[in-house]
Amino acid sequence: MTMPVSSNTTISAIRSASRALVRELGFMNGSIAGTTLPPSSVHALIEVEGGSATAADLAARLRLDKSSVSRMLRKLVDAGLIEERPNPADGRAKILALTPSGKVSVAGIHDFAQRQVSDAIARLPVHQTGVVLQGLALYADALGGRSRTDERPQLSLVQGYQPGLIARITQLHIDFYAREHGFGQLFESRVAAGLAEFSNRLDRDCNRVWTVVHDGVISGSIAIDGEDLGGGKAHLRWFVVDQALHGAGAGRQLLAAAMAFVDGYGFAETHLDTFAGLDAARRLYERAGFALADEVVGAQWGTKVREQRFVRPAGRAT
Repeated sequence: MTMPVSSNTTISAIRSASRALVRELGFMNGSIAGTTLPPSSVHALIEVEGGSATAADLAARLRLDKSSVSRMLRKLVDAGLIEERPNPADGRAKILALTPSGKVSVAGIHDFAQRQVSDAIARLPVHQTGVVLQGLALYADALGGRSRTDERPQLSLVQGYQPGLIARITQLHIDFYAREHGFGQLFESRVAAGLAEFSNRLDRDCNRVWTVVHDGVISGSIAIDGEDLGGGKAHLRWFVVDQALHGAGAGRQLLAAAMAFVDGYGFAETHLDTFAGLDAARRLYERAGFALADEVVGAQWGTKVREQRFVRPAGRAT
């Protein structure tokens, strides 16, 4: 079958844009993120940072054969960036971990990449940052669709109000926090009231809400309130993902969209309030540039918990 001219034109344009992206990211130099390491090693260090990775895990995540991963890991171990530890669940495999030098290297990689992305999106109109995020995510998923279509849920990132948004986000919050912290009616009422009040202000440029939709159902959310803290500060609120989608990348997509908006808008700081013990969420926050600023024991939600406030300075893009 002959391919239509319009399809050929589109394919050529995508190929050209892909080549430009590869060059701008530094892959043609054989190293990326301001390091002297090859791209595969940079990606491996970031994956090992997440914890509990084995050589087999890296081979699957990086789409590399096991022999290539083995050679790469040997070089990283010899360089003092990675160490191998016994795996209590499988004596034949080793758990990979960053050494102190490896942690310093990864911190430098994140700083470089965050500045690179921040500088790039600062040149775009605010409304286009979400387009870039969604386009890259869709294209990456499409490229890997031959092996991942059946493994990962198909998610849609939606900006703005949708019918049922207030009720559904409130439901996601109470489902999680009632189970994990014993919160009840007081918490549910405050979440619903806060969301209702905020939704009335979504017509203002400094306020945004995003949802992840799975099979037609709102399954996660995040919002940036650009007004309630004042002083040019953004308030990250109502960040929650349905437990059924944990590990599917929904949280990363939501947080990336929110941080792209924050950086494009030019807020001086971004604040978020959370509770101690939510380790997976905390890792996402810290990767996005947030740092713990305050921690107190409080009972304002009806149960004693360690309340935490994280702060992210301007320009720390995901």
